[in-house]
Amino acid sequence: MSDSGDDRLPDRGHGELDELRQRLNALESARPSRAGRHPWRSLGAGLLILLAALLSLLSVVAVWANSIVQDTDRYVDTVGPLASDPDVQKAVTNRVTAAVLAQVDVDALVKELTDAAAQQGVPPRVAELLGDLDGPIENGLKQLVSGAVTRVVTSSAFETVWVNANRRAHSALDEALTGHSGSAVELKDNQVVIDLGPIVADVKKQLVDAGFSPAAKIPEVHTEFVVFASKDIGTIKTYVRVLELLGGWLPVIALLVAAVGVYTAFNRRHAVIGAALAVFVAMLVLGIGLTVARDVYLDRLPPGASQAAAGSVYDALVKFLRAGVRALAAVALFTAAGAFLAGPSRVAVLTRTGCRGGIGALRDVATSAGLRLGAVGRFVHRFKRSIGVAILVVAAVVLFTWDYPTTAVVVWTAVITLVAFAIREFLDAPATSAGTRPSAGAAAS
Repeated sequence: MSDSGDDRLPDRGHGELDELRQRLNALESARPSRAGRHPWRSLGAGLLILLAALLSLLSVVAVWANSIVQDTDRYVDTVGPLASDPDVQKAVTNRVTAAVLAQVDVDALVKELTDAAAQQGVPPRVAELLGDLDGPIENGLKQLVSGAVTRVVTSSAFETVWVNANRRAHSALDEALTGHSGSAVELKDNQVVIDLGPIVADVKKQLVDAGFSPAAKIPEVHTEFVVFASKDIGTIKTYVRVLELLGGWLPVIALLVAAVGVYTAFNRRHAVIGAALAVFVAMLVLGIGLTVARDVYLDRLPPGASQAAAGSVYDALVKFLRAGVRALAAVALFTAAGAFLAGPSRVAVLTRTGCRGGIGALRDVATSAGLRLGAVGRFVHRFKRSIGVAILVVAAVVLFTWDYPTTAVVVWTAVITLVAFAIREFLDAPATSAGTRPSAGAAAS
């Protein structure tokens, strides 16, 4: 009985005993070296970590700016949904209505009406009353045109016009944010605008079909809707141009700087936690900055611009930037939590022990039911650490190579990573476990 019990104990406590020995050796080796630590090394590691956090902030902005400026499809996907935004639709309706009414001569309509009445022999008093209908006719005409515009703007045809117009205007946004453009579209008065001429033409057709014949005299009108406008476009252009030049290298630089900072630190696990939390704080600051920038942008709009529509456009343009901020913040939190749970604290040890105990119990039940891990279990036990490193590397590669990772992508990657570690623990069967079975059988015989 004692032999069998001695055989079982190392199998269940093998990992815990090894870990405790490693922690004890690490603590004992750290004591004499603590006096020899140089303060400049810790200071340098801290500065590198802070620099990496700042670079991570700039990296998110740079990736977003490049995706919006260089990728036309990405830009169209960003602003395309605005075609169904109520504030944008209202602003477009007001703009097109004003453009159409500006082409209709109400005085000429009243004169035409009075002349027609005179030809029909209408009494002079009635003709005089008709001459005072300027206001009512203008109000009725405004309602007629506004109704026609609303039907056009809320139809699927408007979405097509909106997407095509924004695709043509993308080069103007490129010029607005970078200072260079590859087409004949130009930036005017620090504004990016789209032409609503096709909407006016569609409204004109609907008015004519509705029986309003004077609408046929409306000439071809090219009215504009402002997508982006800022008096500080020169300053913004300088910043974005710098980020564009750094481009995709900035995230790599930030990661390398963080790695050097962690390597330089005396306690690298603590340095990983510090770096992750610094990045999280940087993302928090960037998120707050985007909210403040929205208010500043709306306060500096040109006179007459719709703040509600401009706010919707701003929210759409920074939608993927906010998603990137949240995703990187989630990665930072998961990294900090993982580094903490890998440490020697009581909470971390209890968490790891509880998880291993639960998975080990499940493995024992499966083994009792007839599961034999065999060579697979021995392989996993032998290369357990290497397999763990490979899981982390694969997770990092997935997140780093994903085009536009969202918070959902980060969470699912973390969940799959934890499941992979759980499977690794389940398959971990030391070679000694095979030797316990003959011993147990011999004892029984």
